[in-house]
Amino acid sequence: MGLIVPLSLQAQTVVPAFPLATIEAETDIVSPAHLVLLSRVREVNDRIRSESLARVPVNGEGQLLKIAEDSNREDARAYYFNQLKKLNAQILYQCEGRSCGRSSVWANRIFRQSILYGRDANQDYLVAAVQEGASIHLVLVYTVTRGNLTDYVWVEQLRLGEGADVPGLDLLSERVRGPIVVPWQGGITYRFEWDSTDRRQVTDWASGADSAVVITAHSSLADGETLEASMARASEALEAMSSLLQKSGISREQQVPIVVGPAVSMPTPDRSGDRIEVVVISAP
Repeated sequence: MGLIVPLSLQAQTVVPAFPLATIEAETDIVSPAHLVLLSRVREVNDRIRSESLARVPVNGEGQLLKIAEDSNREDARAYYFNQLKKLNAQILYQCEGRSCGRSSVWANRIFRQSILYGRDANQDYLVAAVQEGASIHLVLVYTVTRGNLTDYVWVEQLRLGEGADVPGLDLLSERVRGPIVVPWQGGITYRFEWDSTDRRQVTDWASGADSAVVITAHSSLADGETLEASMARASEALEAMSSLLQKSGISREQQVPIVVGPAVSMPTPDRSGDRIEVVVISAP
C-alpha cells in the first residue's frame, strides 16, 4: 500500500466527502508503487491475486467514513458516482457483492482498515480517473455493510505521478465529454430520466463551435421480443431525444445519432437497460 503517514497537510481532493457520514480517520498516501486493483481480488497462499492491477506512483489521501443511520452505503455510492460523472470521470472498474471477492481481503490486505471487514454480499468498489488540468487523479470508493449493520466507506483520492501506467486508462481528452446516461421509458410517448444539471451540462458542452453531439440509443431485449422490435424501440427513443435536444438549441445537423439497441452489453448496472448515452466531441 505504500507509505501511510498521519495527515499533516490537507491533500487536494476532487470529490467532497459524502455529507451524510462522519469522518472516522484520514491518512496521507504517498507511495512510488501504490496498489490499485482493477478486477476481482483473491488471496492465494497468502498472496494477493487479481487479473488486472497496477502499482503506480501516487500522492493523495485515504478517508474512512461512517455512514449516518438515516442513510446507507447505496446512497453513498450513488453520491460518489454522480460527483464523478459531473467531473467527466472515466470509470476504470467497478464491482458489487461477491463479484468483488472477499471483504476480509479488501479490508485487511488491500486497504488495511480492519473495520471495513463486512459481508461479502454487501460491498461494492469502483475506480475512476479524473483529469484536472495536466494532472490525473484516481478515485477509489469502497463501501461495505458490517455484521452489525453499520455502513462504512473508504475513499482514496490519488494524484498520479510521472510514469504511471494504469490498465484501461485512456488519455483523458478534453475534446470528448460524457457519457451522460439517460434512462428512458415509453412506447408512443417517451419519458427521459435526466435532471436539469445533466441537460445544462450537455448544452454547455455543445456550445463550442463545430461540436458534435453523439446520441447512442440502447435498449434491452425483453423475453419474447425480437431483435428488430428492440432496435425499433431504441430508434424511436432516439428520435424523441433528438427533438428534445433541438428544443434546447442543439440542431439536428450538430447531432450524430447511433442506434445500438441490445447489441452492446455493458457490465455496469448504471449503463444497462433502456437508455440514451450522450457524448459531446469538440472540433480539433
